[in-house]
Amino acid sequence: MSGLDWHAEPRRIRRGAALTLVFASVLATGAATGSWSEGAEEGRNQAAPSTRSISATRDARGSGPVDPADRDPADEAADAAAEAMADGKSGKKAAEDVVSRSGDRWASVYSQGEYREFEQSLGGAYTGVGLWARREADGRIEVSRVQRGGPADRAGIREGDKLTAIDGKDVTGRPVTDVVSLLRGTRANTPVTLGLERGTRAWTETLRRARLSTDSVTVTRLPGGAVMIKVAAFTKGSGEAVRKAVREAPAGAGILLDLRGNSGGLVSEAATASSAVLDGGLVATYDVRGKQRALHAEQGGDTTRPVVALVDGGTMSAAELLTGALQDRGRAVVVGSRTFGKGSVQQPSRLPDGSVAELTVGHYRTPSGKAVDGRGITPDLEVEAGAQERAEKVLTGLGPPS
Repeated sequence: MSGLDWHAEPRRIRRGAALTLVFASVLATGAATGSWSEGAEEGRNQAAPSTRSISATRDARGSGPVDPADRDPADEAADAAAEAMADGKSGKKAAEDVVSRSGDRWASVYSQGEYREFEQSLGGAYTGVGLWARREADGRIEVSRVQRGGPADRAGIREGDKLTAIDGKDVTGRPVTDVVSLLRGTRANTPVTLGLERGTRAWTETLRRARLSTDSVTVTRLPGGAVMIKVAAFTKGSGEAVRKAVREAPAGAGILLDLRGNSGGLVSEAATASSAVLDGGLVATYDVRGKQRALHAEQGGDTTRPVVALVDGGTMSAAELLTGALQDRGRAVVVGSRTFGKGSVQQPSRLPDGSVAELTVGHYRTPSGKAVDGRGITPDLEVEAGAQERAEKVLTGLGPPS
């Protein structure tokens, strides 16, 4: 992304007219087979604003048809939505059908309400039951994390439980975006009934949604004197929270940056977080429809403290971008297991009925030029069991950077 804050205003596509108002960023979503929370669930890559004339049926001059090979998938989704609405059908459903045929793994379609709730979640708060979910290879939906003190936690739901149904609707095989939408609500205290499995036990649990804070950044002082900064997701303000935690850490204390299970968020926030321990310089490069852009850290970061980044297979998107920057620039030793491999950039487009389609428009690379999408980042020290203990030992053995 660029250094812009995410504006959350998608471009608007008006069928038959060469008009596009492009949002002030591009996003990178971490959903389909990855881990999503109801709160700050996705990995999002921001890009600089762009302006590009769009017409679903004619070129910018209105002089003739557009070559089908050059048509933007967003145009097709807009066309389908407009035609469905003209026939009295659901524009969102028509757009979903187009998106599902596109082969875009990370594409999503949101209703107006879902997108509004999603925007709020990136701001650090959401209405839901407080759980993260991921889709397994067999299509089953697994609870990957439970927010402490939330409705799911109070009901005894645990990490590893299988989520089979929501309000009687089977969720097996459904995109995680759909699952999250069913879990969320626009108002607190509304009921939602979950079908759950744990081993041989199957049961239903009716919860009451609540207004929850994502609490994206937590800081813990470790017994050896180091400071562990856990970033659950890159929501608004999380980057500055990381910088503050580094500034306030005791003099000489090492930093253990825990990015395990971080499914992404606003890449502008990840760049701000990198500025805590980098003195400016390149964080990532990315392309948006073939145009190359670059993302830089701010100057003035603490370059003297030793840093270890702790990652796993749930580290995605914006969190991978940060990991790659610190690894490539020799600023952190990366410990854990290979990251997820979500390095694509999505752009949201407002459809005629007010729903929003997010489609992939590009990919990002680490400062050394390594692609992340589909590959992930390999840690400097690969550890499965006991990764945190190993990371702490590595941190104690590191001296200040030379």
